[in-house]
Amino acid sequence: MVSLAIIVILSYLVGSIPTSIIISKIVKGIDIRNYGSGNAGGTNVMRVLGWKYGVLVILLDAIKGSIAVILIARLHSGILPFENVSPFDDFTLVQIIAGISAVVGHIWTIFAGFRGGKGIATALGMLIMIITVDILIALAVFVLTVTISRYVSLGSILGAISVPATLIIRENVFHSHIEGYYTILPFAIGICLLILFTHRKNIVRIINGTENRISFKRKEIK
Repeated sequence: MVSLAIIVILSYLVGSIPTSIIISKIVKGIDIRNYGSGNAGGTNVMRVLGWKYGVLVILLDAIKGSIAVILIARLHSGILPFENVSPFDDFTLVQIIAGISAVVGHIWTIFAGFRGGKGIATALGMLIMIITVDILIALAVFVLTVTISRYVSLGSILGAISVPATLIIRENVFHSHIEGYYTILPFAIGICLLILFTHRKNIVRIINGTENRISFKRKEIK
């Protein structure tokens, strides 16, 4: 029997793997947090090292969230240490808890002085396993926003907001009867608020017109 506490710890540790820092060290021998925006995420890797490495980091970060949900969560057996009052079965609830732990690990990684990324890719990898339709819509919002504005941060923010918004519209306008709606909605809102919090500086820069636009060209590192 693997307790829920161990699931949380393992998911946090997997989420904490600093993929952007590892890739930047391997490719250029640098700490990505000392370049570009200073963020340890795929977007900054794309800005500094080029789009290929940026996409690689984003994929690896998303995989961390998926691993927590589809692999680590399966280690749990037995009963939960609390009463499950949600409409989800125990396993789905454990998946949600494991996924959140991975996102927290990515943002506050124990392996890099608790200075990680902003959690978008890891949250994506986690949520796409739980609310697939809503995440695919969020991806479309992200791609469209970045294509038009060239602001990855704005795409991330609007994509995050679109998840609870899509849930609300699907349930209340189209009457899709989403399983566990009243549990998944506050959970999605919580993830959205966390992402908005990690992007608070970007929001200020967007308002002030000083936010960097994404470029697919690699900058030379001196």
